[in-house]
Amino acid sequence: MRDLVRNLSFRSLRVWQRDADVYFTMWKTEFLPPLLEPILYVLAFGLGLGKLVGQVSYEGRTLGYLQFMAPGVIAVAIMFWSFFESSFSSYVRMYYQKTYDAIVATPLLVEDIILGEMLWATTKAVIASTIMLVILALMGLVTWPSGLAVIPIAAAGGLLFTGFGMACTSGVKSISQFNVPIFVVLMPMFTFSGTFFPIEVLPPWALALAWALPLTHVALLTRSAVLGFWHPMIPWSALYVVLAGIFLAGLALVRMKRRLVP
Repeated sequence: MRDLVRNLSFRSLRVWQRDADVYFTMWKTEFLPPLLEPILYVLAFGLGLGKLVGQVSYEGRTLGYLQFMAPGVIAVAIMFWSFFESSFSSYVRMYYQKTYDAIVATPLLVEDIILGEMLWATTKAVIASTIMLVILALMGLVTWPSGLAVIPIAAAGGLLFTGFGMACTSGVKSISQFNVPIFVVLMPMFTFSGTFFPIEVLPPWALALAWALPLTHVALLTRSAVLGFWHPMIPWSALYVVLAGIFLAGLALVRMKRRLVP
């Protein structure tokens, strides 16, 4: 473990730069999903389901459903963009494109590859959530200047889900096995983490489970920033996200090195 930490260096930024160069080479197709995703969510959930729901009670305040739902869109984006980049995309670069093999032939170490990949996946979550924040702001759904806090929240939450995605990458034998964490972990979080309805309406056992899910805390922080609300759980949620992110990133580093260097 000491050797692993000692081998971490700024050289990992070269791996980050490589992934960024590829991203901006295809920026037209890469920018399109985060541009359209909040619009589709707003149309489907906000204008559709929102007509049926009407208003939502949240922290003693009455909000329009669209206003409540919009921050959840950003929280979901943080989770999905960081996870898919550190799982499917990283696996393709590692196994099919042999990008890792080519990088190891340079002075960079395995640790540089892993850390650079995680930094890029986290950055991609920040980029996507920032684009969505701008789109939602144009719709009048963001409170300023508190909305700017979404950017560091996306960085911390992105690292958390990046660590989880990379840890999954370290263990799968085939790319189809990513379906297991997606449907066993991500989809339950997508539906029961307070992204599209207040978790307070859940029965006690489900509420306790919801508070244990990482996305619940990312969604709470994102919603508080976007709406400009203070929630008593903000310090604890921030601590949860930061500590879980550090733990999962460390776990991913250890497990990925074991896979790449048997």
